[in-house]
Amino acid sequence: MPQLVNNERSPYTDVVKITAADLIAIGTGGTRRIATIPAGGAVELCAVIETVAVVGSTSLVIDVGTTLADPEEFINALDVDAKTTGLPTFNTRTSFVQTAGNTTIAGGSLPVGAASAATPVYIKVTDAAVASITAGEIMIGLRILDLTKFA
Repeated sequence: MPQLVNNERSPYTDVVKITAADLIAIGTGGTRRIATIPAGGAVELCAVIETVAVVGSTSLVIDVGTTLADPEEFINALDVDAKTTGLPTFNTRTSFVQTAGNTTIAGGSLPVGAASAATPVYIKVTDAAVASITAGEIMIGLRILDLTKFA
């Protein structure tokens, strides 16, 4: 009988915890690689949740995507400190929108960010007061499809 692999047991293949110290290290305008879409892969889901309230800043904004200079394909301009702690945000950017204002998928899922070569996924931090952050934690979950792992 076939066995489930780890990414079939959880809705996420990649989960990254970003702490207050990580945010400070990344710095305002900085990026950090958080995952890789393998060659032949794509992203099916991107979620962000603030698990510990950000303290010390009221202007923390993040982006998640594949463009190093402005990674916003999956999550764009998410005002983290203004969010309700514990309330997740899913798939908010252009790669997940079929047409302007329409985020409805008729059935199943529609993977985005398909890659023919290994492609990094980045988080970008924008916050003039990032050095003042004393607490906070953000979790980013990605479900990355990798059909070539069965080749």
